Amino acid sequence: MRFEIYRKGDDALGNTPGTKDQYTWRLLADNDELLATGEGYANKTDCYHAINLVKSATTQTLIVDFS
Repeated sequence: MRFEIYRKGDDALGNTPGTKDQYTWRLLADNDELLATGEGYANKTDCYHAINLVKSATTQTLIVDFS
């Protein structure tokens, strides 16, 4: 698996109005399947912080199922 950081608008996924030039991340499986994405961040440091929060999740992290 790998995390990718990119700037919205530089990606084939396209732009949401008002988000151009924001940093975001996505988590891809080894077969390039998209597993997760993050929101837009004004600076890269905040984007890295969000990735590190995801990486710090453990087996003790709760799963809340609203279905």
